[in-house]
This record gives sequence, structure tokens and C-alpha cells, in this order.
Amino acid sequence: MHTLRCSMILALIAAALTGTAHAQTLYKSVDASGKVVYSDQPPASGAVQKTLKLESLPVSVVPGNPLPPATPGQGPAEAQKAAQPRGEVTLYMATWCGYCKAAKAYLGGKGIAYREFDVDTPTGKAAFAQLGARGVPVLLTNGQRVAGFSTQSYDAVFTSRK
Repeated sequence: MHTLRCSMILALIAAALTGTAHAQTLYKSVDASGKVVYSDQPPASGAVQKTLKLESLPVSVVPGNPLPPATPGQGPAEAQKAAQPRGEVTLYMATWCGYCKAAKAYLGGKGIAYREFDVDTPTGKAAFAQLGARGVPVLLTNGQRVAGFSTQSYDAVFTSRK
């Protein structure tokens, strides 16, 4: 019983220390035709209307998921781009993750079709390991990756798809 309690405390401490996502920057601009554009690259015209910093989005750490070893030429970014067809939306999630439930509710509420990988299944775990991520949810679409969930970050990503 004491060992179980210590293990739970260590798991909670590890989750608290590693539960933040890396920062992502999105740029909001208006093109020549008046269309609002969101991109992870600054516009060529240099006329940025707004810069969105998506930092520390909430994630749930996947227990026992070490980062995969780096393979020359096939790191997580290359694997992500190779496995993600243009226009397709993929969500890596876990049934126990509250942020994942919020992400799924967002996608369902907007009528966005997506492919789902449950990281607690053998197939989902293998696919998730290729990403090099430590927490869920992770959303992939059009070469963009959002680790964690916030309505603002998902709005920005899906507004740029239109």
C-alpha cells in the first residue's frame, strides 16, 4: 500500500513537471482579397494583423511514454508530415483525459471529421510514439501540430483551413 501511494505521488509530480506544451506562434493577416488568413509563417507582405502565442496549452501526460530515440532524417516532425495527408485531421487522445474530451466535443460541435488514435491501444500507442509527444491531446492538420487543447488554438487552426 505504501509503495502504491509513493508511486502515485511520483506520477503526479512528474505530470506537474512535464505537463506543459511547447509554444506555437500563429500569425493573423488579411490577404489582398480581404480574406483573413492564419498561418504559422509570417505573411510575405509583412502586414501582420495579430500574433497569437499558443503557450502552455493544457495536456494530460501519458504515463510511461518515454521520448523515442532520434533517427537521422526521420524525426518526429518528418514522421508527422509523412503520415498526415493534406486536409486530414488526426487527434491523439486517451479516454481518461479531460482535455481530450473537450477537444473531441469541439471537433464534433464544429462538424469536423477526424481520425482518432487512442494512445492506450497498441495501434494508438505505436502511432503516438512516432510523434515524440509526451501528453494528449495532440491534433494534426495541414502540417500543423497543436499539443494540448484550448478553444482559441483550435479556432485559429481551423479558421486557417478554410
